[in-house]
Amino acid sequence: MICVLLLAAGEAWESPALADLESHPGVVVLKRCVDVDDLLASVTSGQADVAVVSLDAPGLDPTSTAHLRRHAVRPVAVTAARSDDLDVREHAQRLGITAVVGAGELASLPDVVVRVEDVADTRFRDAGVEEAPPPVERPGSGRVVVVWGPTGAPGRTTVATNLAAEVALREVDVVLADLDPYGGAVAQQLGILDEVSGLLSASRLAASGQLDERFASVCRGVGDHLAVVTGLPRADRWREVRSAQVEQLLDRARASSHVVADTGFSIEDDGGHDLGGRPGRNALTLAALERADEIVVVGSADPVGLARLARGLVDLRERVGGAPVRVVVNRMRSSIGWSEKEIAGMVEGFSRVAGLHFLPDDRASVDRALVSGRPLHEVGDSPVGHGLEALADAVFPSSVVPAAHRRARRGMRRRAG
Repeated sequence: MICVLLLAAGEAWESPALADLESHPGVVVLKRCVDVDDLLASVTSGQADVAVVSLDAPGLDPTSTAHLRRHAVRPVAVTAARSDDLDVREHAQRLGITAVVGAGELASLPDVVVRVEDVADTRFRDAGVEEAPPPVERPGSGRVVVVWGPTGAPGRTTVATNLAAEVALREVDVVLADLDPYGGAVAQQLGILDEVSGLLSASRLAASGQLDERFASVCRGVGDHLAVVTGLPRADRWREVRSAQVEQLLDRARASSHVVADTGFSIEDDGGHDLGGRPGRNALTLAALERADEIVVVGSADPVGLARLARGLVDLRERVGGAPVRVVVNRMRSSIGWSEKEIAGMVEGFSRVAGLHFLPDDRASVDRALVSGRPLHEVGDSPVGHGLEALADAVFPSSVVPAAHRRARRGMRRRAG
């Protein structure tokens, strides 16, 4: 038995399609959905197998298709145009739909619904269906490094911003993406006037299938090698970004450069986030972590911060299994009474890590950088700056340059500033 959801969006083919589907043995139409949100909410019940949708339904985008597939619902698109029309094929490809039934082919719809698979199959051509080719996967040339840390402001944004700036200083292209759904501050740290949110722009372009060709428009250039995707202008606008759009953004960015992503603190599942097909608030962070080639976890060197770090490492291990984890203990100082060796023993007791780094408590240097809206390497030599250099060496080993060249570049940047 194949259970079908139908979204015709008022198209003239709805009535004959409904009659054909209901008369076909082995097919049951569960519901006629009024719009895309109704469709996305309906698939969460787990009862549907196939969604027959109008190719031109308002609000149907690649994220909607991804939501259907996450719930094991296979999409079939119906269009009033010919299925072999070039525009129709390109539209279906952008949406990630492979099975398209066009003008003059409506009688074959029940057979397509019964036989449709997730992957394109030449069998559909026997039923009179023209298949749109699947999207081409382009191997990325860069790495995605996600900076995460538990609640309590341990310094995630400071580490992410200066890690990206340090790599860019070495004349290596890097994209810094602010994906914090609770209050991103990358733009403020770099003195960027973010009148237009890069993240929201990227989300809209991803929804319309235009992110690849218009990716440069969502980035703000900071120097020759650092591009910044600014975050949400207000924390309550997290509802406008879906996890699939974050994944598309990271994949597009890594196609031409390294990526450093600043994220939020929470990795809990949002209760009821599937209602209406709307994303959960933590979906941005979780999507970034799932796309990461390496995760940099930032914790604060104080009793409360270290306790949160320990719990965070356990939670992270349960949520993300594959990517290596590197830990940064921030604001390290002798007054806390614990040595680096003792803290290292604590960290290793909770998680296997790819590396452990300590950044000294250097509030004066960090304050100068924040007030001036510049990276740490532009406001003078500092202990925390040297610590971030070592972190960049470890996270992006291909970017390592001789110390003499690094000092020369750093001096030139400070004089230019």
